[in-house]
Amino acid sequence: MTEHILDELTWRGLVSQTTGDDALRDALSTGPVTLYCGFDPTAPSLHIGNLVQILTVRRLQDAGHKPLLLVGGATGLIGDPKMAGERTLNPVDVVHGWVERIRAQIEPFMSFEGDNAARMVNNFDWTKDMSAIELLRDVGRHFRLGTMIAKDTVARRLNSDEGISYTEFSYQVLQGMDYLELYRRYGCTLQTGGSDQWGNLTAGTELIRKAEGTSVHALATPLITKADGTKFGKTESGTVWLDAALTSPYAFYQFWLNSADADVIGYLKVFTFLSRDEIAHLESVVAEEPFKREAQRTLAAEVTALVHGPDAVGAVVEASQAIFGRGELGGLDAVTLDGVAKEVPSADLAAGATVVDALVETGIVESRGAARRAISEGGAYVNNERVDDEELILGGAATLAGGWIVVRRGKKSVGLVRVTSA
Repeated sequence: MTEHILDELTWRGLVSQTTGDDALRDALSTGPVTLYCGFDPTAPSLHIGNLVQILTVRRLQDAGHKPLLLVGGATGLIGDPKMAGERTLNPVDVVHGWVERIRAQIEPFMSFEGDNAARMVNNFDWTKDMSAIELLRDVGRHFRLGTMIAKDTVARRLNSDEGISYTEFSYQVLQGMDYLELYRRYGCTLQTGGSDQWGNLTAGTELIRKAEGTSVHALATPLITKADGTKFGKTESGTVWLDAALTSPYAFYQFWLNSADADVIGYLKVFTFLSRDEIAHLESVVAEEPFKREAQRTLAAEVTALVHGPDAVGAVVEASQAIFGRGELGGLDAVTLDGVAKEVPSADLAAGATVVDALVETGIVESRGAARRAISEGGAYVNNERVDDEELILGGAATLAGGWIVVRRGKKSVGLVRVTSA
């Protein structure tokens, strides 16, 4: 017997709240449900927090349900209220450009064929011609100020020194209207989103109840956290984006590879399509042989393949091995090496720079004296070749794709340098 999709989502740790577990279970059991999830273009790319929602929707589609993926060309012009401070309002043309970029990021995860084909929608389509009077009379009359003020984010902002603008305060009206519009157009009866969106999700269910006299559903996933209390989805260099130009496939892979033992099994459940048996095996390996890092390597490969494709996985694994002397550097392309350079110490050097300059400028040795000692002791490498001449000038035929040169001290201290032409 096939497992109920709600049970699978629960096992994967993807159910924080629903508007009613029994009612939602019945709805998902009795026939294909049309559902939607919204993504606001408040940046040029989605990030790995958004990936939770994308993959949750894909799981529901795989279970036979019909997804609507909404990229908010209208709500993105306002932005969901943050816990602290007003958002910067981006120009209309910029937001509309981001709509197309984000749409292109979401589409590869969905199937647009068959009886439960996905559909992309944009709320700008039904808001652009709506007058303020229509919004207030037809939609606003169903909202109660007390309920709106009680929403967590709104309440916190109202009690802050900055307060909250009417613009951001009204965001929940627009999101509620989206659900009503999708209910009327496509029979949509389920909205999914993060638990931080619960107030907005229930704004939509309440609007439909009042305007249409019927009950619909909402499902919130929990916010992903790390066992050590630090924020998930952030690195020293910032947010982990889905766009390869903002977070390179190499950096993306390394983020997952560096997952802690306490976190990796939870991440495998949320971010991969591995089965229960496969994840149970990896869980036992983490418990019995954590030094193998098998679960982390599997996680990194699976998620990188989902977002950037299987070829990217091969490229980053090859790069990871090659820069530490376990593979050929010559086969790495410029894009991959550019990504590596963002994750390891790197420097631009003037023409005529020596290996000593490179070791010092990348910071993999503390001083010029330490660089000379590393060379004399046989522990310095340029492009994986041991160096014995401290006056060796870098550049020329030794240069790799993208103008990079790999310098290394010992087995683990690696840096990349790029030498400017004379």
